[in-house]
Amino acid sequence: MDPALLRERELFQKRALSTPAVEKRPAASESGSHKKKKPKVDKESSSGSKNSSESANGSINSKASAGYKFGCLAKIVNYMKTRHQNGDTHFLTLDEILDETKLLDISLKQKQWLMTEALVSNPKIEVRDGTYGFKPKYNLKDKKALLRLLDKHDQLGLGGVLLDDVEEGLPNSAKAIKALGDQIVFVTRPDKKKILFYNDKHCQFVVDEEFQKLWRSVPVDSIDEEKIEEYLKKQGISSMQETGPKKVMPVQKRKKQSGQRKRQFKTHNNHLAGVLEDYTDGVPAKK
Repeated sequence: MDPALLRERELFQKRALSTPAVEKRPAASESGSHKKKKPKVDKESSSGSKNSSESANGSINSKASAGYKFGCLAKIVNYMKTRHQNGDTHFLTLDEILDETKLLDISLKQKQWLMTEALVSNPKIEVRDGTYGFKPKYNLKDKKALLRLLDKHDQLGLGGVLLDDVEEGLPNSAKAIKALGDQIVFVTRPDKKKILFYNDKHCQFVVDEEFQKLWRSVPVDSIDEEKIEEYLKKQGISSMQETGPKKVMPVQKRKKQSGQRKRQFKTHNNHLAGVLEDYTDGVPAKK
């Protein structure tokens, strides 16, 4: 090896030993970057989710409480209806109703709601001096009251009465209807609901068989009310008026008048017609 190079090498080593070396440490940010970062929890998002969950729970609880309230109301109304149909028509206090329906666990707030709003405004409940009773459409005491009702409907042309309404308002209705026998007539509607009619025996008469054949020989299935009425008019027979639904005539819109209307002024002092003079063209010349 070249001796000159060896001398330079020795000098370099001496300089390196005489110069102190400072080791650079990695920065804190660089060292921390190697470590696993913990995910930061967003306070706003966490508080928002907490509030949303609380509001959702609150809405569920309010719905559940509302459903329970109306469930209690339905149970009370059904119970009052059943006891009325069984002949127990005397009125009860709210405490007695809650006791008999086994609703003693309701809160004071719900009880107050029943007293001040629910039962008072219910169309099927009658309130009398702080007591409550069932309110049917027809309040019938016995079979005679039912017969009078059907007779009244027949005389006034109101038709029959729904069996459901009779069963609702007449205690032990099945027994009363059976006792009336042929004094009433049942008719079943297309929707399967039964109607009760008064059987007026004064209207029962024998119709000639030839007339029955003529009556049944005329087909009217494919003819509407207007055509039947038109046919009767041609034959000189007047029909009952206003038996069907009234037709609503279309409302005609008023046409706007073109141009301005001439204003009409009231005339006054008619009693001075021959005395007053007209000065619209100026002062008249003196005669």
